[in-house]
Amino acid sequence: MSDIAARGYARADVLVSTEWVAAHHGDPNVRLVESNEDPLLYPSGHVPGAVEVDWTRDLNDPVRRDYLGQSGFQALMRRIGATRDTTLVFYGDKNNWWATYAYWVFQLFGHTNAKIMDGGRLKWVKEDRPLTTDVPTYPPSDYVAAPRDDARFRAFRDQVLAHVEAGRRLVDVRSPEEYAGTRMHMPEYPNEGALRGGHIPGAASIPWAKAINPDDGTFKTASELRDLYTVQNGLQPSDDIIAYCRIGERSSHTWFVLRYLLGFDQVRNYDGSWTEWGNSVGVPIEK
Repeated sequence: MSDIAARGYARADVLVSTEWVAAHHGDPNVRLVESNEDPLLYPSGHVPGAVEVDWTRDLNDPVRRDYLGQSGFQALMRRIGATRDTTLVFYGDKNNWWATYAYWVFQLFGHTNAKIMDGGRLKWVKEDRPLTTDVPTYPPSDYVAAPRDDARFRAFRDQVLAHVEAGRRLVDVRSPEEYAGTRMHMPEYPNEGALRGGHIPGAASIPWAKAINPDDGTFKTASELRDLYTVQNGLQPSDDIIAYCRIGERSSHTWFVLRYLLGFDQVRNYDGSWTEWGNSVGVPIEK
């Protein structure tokens, strides 16, 4: 049994190790996808064979605050040479913040043949595995994209408001200072425009990074995660849960943990998050 399989996850198959990635180098049925916050990392060195999916350039609509549509996703998949049968393996910086964010967006289009490289760039680099500046090219595919389906995994402002009024569970994955309203943004990051500080009423404060091992960026075991989310914070697998942060990137990490590693069936990511809620007229906040 592999180390990942031994950790007791509900869906161990959504994670692969750095060893697995190294062993599948050159496999035409596997496409590595690097997605980072820092746009300089990929050109400075990446896992051999990996393509880049930039969260701003590739995943977002260029005009309005929304994700790319069906035609845009189809063009992206064709450009990176991926088919429906291609296994996509996401990894990136910030302990896979942006890898899980990209993974979440891809799930909106139903590409379920996807995994996360446990530990991301941090673990790969710490193990002194090879990096390259060569940008790979693959023959364009004939990928046909499904329409984007937001209903299952994405929450919008009015749905969050109804969630609050119904007394359902929310998870605020930001720092304790952001949750308390004493800070309007993450340390060393600019204020992205929220006029008010605080949190959505009733939300539990469970910072996203508590789910990882800080030394190598890998996910904690299922037992440790259940202690964090269920024992300490009372979340149950049957709960209808909405996670949020500032723009949906950190909360996509928690969405991934709850849904796949712990088997919570009803988890949505509120990507409008605090940059929308903290500016909205007519919605409540707590400090």
